[in-house]
Amino acid sequence: MSGNSEPVETEQESDVIDANAGALVSHRRILWAMAAVTILGGLLGFIFVSPEFGAGVLFGGGLSLVNYYWLKSSLRGIFDKAVSTGERPRFFGGTYFLRYLAFGTLLLIVFLTKVLPIIAVLLGLASFAFAIIVEAFILLFLSVFKK
Repeated sequence: MSGNSEPVETEQESDVIDANAGALVSHRRILWAMAAVTILGGLLGFIFVSPEFGAGVLFGGGLSLVNYYWLKSSLRGIFDKAVSTGERPRFFGGTYFLRYLAFGTLLLIVFLTKVLPIIAVLLGLASFAFAIIVEAFILLFLSVFKK
């Protein structure tokens, strides 16, 4: 009998752990890509268009990060409650509506005051979509060169 008391990991459990680690790396990479796209877009806006345009892209990218983390915390709250109680969670659409209302109001203020170009702010808000595209290319190249 050996003195090793560590649990034996099955092949299926190992695959789940590897998949979760890959998802975590991908998630972090998306956030880094989102920040990089926002900063690069802001710098390009400052250089090639105007300082206001660059600031608008940075502002929109910041809003995109706030939106991402707000949604993440809302969903985590729902799922954590479901796991802890074991019951089907009640869906509170009000918090999601509040998030859209807050961002819509902020965008309306930016549009009406013309403090920043609304196109630049919308491009910054799209930084998450651009980051997803960057992540797709990274995964595509990794899968091609891994073989």
